[in-house]
Amino acid sequence: MVRLPLTPAELERGQRLGALLRRARGDRSMLQVALDAGLSPETLRKIESGRVATPAFPTIAVIADVLGLSLDEVWAQVRLPEGEGDGEGEGEGEGDGEGGGEPADPRRRPRQRLAS
Repeated sequence: MVRLPLTPAELERGQRLGALLRRARGDRSMLQVALDAGLSPETLRKIESGRVATPAFPTIAVIADVLGLSLDEVWAQVRLPEGEGDGEGEGEGEGDGEGGGEPADPRRRPRQRLAS
């Protein structure tokens, strides 16, 4: 399976995530935070530098926990800045073709909703 290139908005969001994690890490060493999170220092370095702009949710969750950040705080800092996208700044429905957020990428297939 070929991974589609990231959109400019996804790259910017990755930069904001990395900056947030660097600020939250403060004076703690990257090595210690990575080890506490059960990650390699290289993985944390790539996320903090924005080279990995869309890390897996469990990775973000464990780093946030080690740094004492709630996932709500993380999302509030990395989502689209207020005034961009749908005007609400929530980022709901981004790229899924349901309006709001970023325009849907025509190369991406819409998400299927599972019946509950």
